[in-house]
Amino acid sequence: MPTETVDGLLAELAALEDPKMRAVNEKHGDDHGVNLSKLRAIAKRLKTQQDLAVELWATGNTPARLLALLICRPKAFGREELDDMLRDSRVPKVHDWLVNYVVKKSAHAEDLRTAWKADPDPVVASAGWALTSERIAKKPDGLDLPGLLDTIEAEMKEAPDRLQWAMNQSLAYIGIENPDLRPRALDIGERLEVLKDYPTPPNCTSPFAPIWINEMVRRREV
Repeated sequence: MPTETVDGLLAELAALEDPKMRAVNEKHGDDHGVNLSKLRAIAKRLKTQQDLAVELWATGNTPARLLALLICRPKAFGREELDDMLRDSRVPKVHDWLVNYVVKKSAHAEDLRTAWKADPDPVVASAGWALTSERIAKKPDGLDLPGLLDTIEAEMKEAPDRLQWAMNQSLAYIGIENPDLRPRALDIGERLEVLKDYPTPPNCTSPFAPIWINEMVRRREV
């Protein structure tokens, strides 16, 4: 069994590098070529190890950071730690896993959601909107949904890609989960045409909000 030191794990991860997979990942802004199923197998072997996770994160190496996010204890991180980690997460997959696997499970999630959503850095703001989508779907009480639609209507069209994607997700969730707001959500999506021409594989739902909303509502009514 490979040694479970940081150096040993970095070597193990480096041995999994696949140039073809890196080429695919780089199209999405990710700087690694490690098969994520194999990375998850390493995490399963390691189980939860918070101290090791912190050391792996500190390397700045993308596969090491992804592994760290799988073996850490989400509730062990303080608010400022999570904020620092998010601001240092410029690689899309690291950013996505940090928000979904760690921040969402933290007691600081709501505080960070409101702070990040208003941040001038669009990458940071996209994390705030991702957390907002989670609340729309699971804990909408207290959210100003019409106000969110106002912001989306005014800002989504010109937002940078990652922020635009996250705002579009919130738009879709509002339309899916709220029949009274669905007509307005559909109208905003139709008029802004964000992601209308996004290439979508067969048997997958388009991220274009009107198609996404109508398809999810249809499935629930079957």
